[in-house]
Amino acid sequence: MPALASHRKPRTRGRTTPAVGLTTVALASVTLLSTQSATAAPAEPKPSIEEVQKKVDALYRQAGTATQQYNKAKAASAEQRSKVDALLEAAAKRADKLNETRRELGSYAAAQYRGGSIAPTATFFLADDPQSYFDQDQLMARMTSRQQKAVADFRTQQKEAAAKRAEATKSLETLTASQASLRTSKQQVQTKLTEARTLLSQLTAEEKARLAELERKKEAEAERKADELARQQAEKEKAAADEAPKTNTGSGTGTGSDSGYSSKAEKVLAFARAQIGKPYVWGATGPSSYDCSGLTQAAWKAAGVDLPRTTWDQVKVGTRVSTANLRPGDLVFFYDDISHVGIYKGGGMMIHAPKPGANVREESIYYMPIYGSVRPS
Repeated sequence: MPALASHRKPRTRGRTTPAVGLTTVALASVTLLSTQSATAAPAEPKPSIEEVQKKVDALYRQAGTATQQYNKAKAASAEQRSKVDALLEAAAKRADKLNETRRELGSYAAAQYRGGSIAPTATFFLADDPQSYFDQDQLMARMTSRQQKAVADFRTQQKEAAAKRAEATKSLETLTASQASLRTSKQQVQTKLTEARTLLSQLTAEEKARLAELERKKEAEAERKADELARQQAEKEKAAADEAPKTNTGSGTGTGSDSGYSSKAEKVLAFARAQIGKPYVWGATGPSSYDCSGLTQAAWKAAGVDLPRTTWDQVKVGTRVSTANLRPGDLVFFYDDISHVGIYKGGGMMIHAPKPGANVREESIYYMPIYGSVRPS
């Protein structure tokens, strides 16, 4: 019986690589997307208004510190420039005196030439550098006492002129360093202020309104503390006034110092009040604008007292006083780095040049953390 033909479809042995390749690509794509999603840096959350306020305040404070560094460098540069100018003038005078002595020596040499005795004395007198002849005893013995004195003076003046030139050169190097520090401080101020302005410019109108509200709350709390200090000081003054009749013996002593300071303080505050409304400009000392220490320096100068330029130096002048014992005219310093200062006017309030973008104004001394206070002498 013949064999029956098979009706099963023969197995196809074709290649399946393309399907596998597509699957691999798909899996790789999914894996790549998953990896990118996992490794991509998450977007930073937008800072809250409170955080913006702290950041801006910190930047303004850093700018204030950099301003004091700028003021210090500027004062040092000006002082060094004056010193260099004085040294250069002194060196020029020494050179003139040296040339005068050289001419005198030349006249001696000319006289010897006319007398027919030119060597070796005339060689010494006419030499550009007679230093090499100074130790020749035979030559010195041939000079008159007046000539010997002229030579001795010449040697002394040469040494003094060289010393002045060396001192001037060293001072010029110090001046260059001060000017470099000045440029660095200026750049730091500008950088911090740019950061603060950029941060504020990114706020929406609603966010700016919320920031303004936070500022109002901060001011209100500072004024509340100022009112409390004013109340305590008023009570203390009243108690002192009530006690005065009991202790007053009619001698009239012990009031001169107080009245002298009060007189100066009145002039200081009169000057400061006249500056209210003028803009804060870092590095400015008036008369159209001020920074904080520029204002205090100018105000006390109006009372006849010269204060240093920076807050760091002003805090060292006078007598330290507690906040409770503040009197009008006293200087109040702020922050741990002593980067701001204002003039106490009484009642817990001060007049100060606050920061860039603001004008000289009255404000509570509690608006910023107090470092300490000084009564200028």
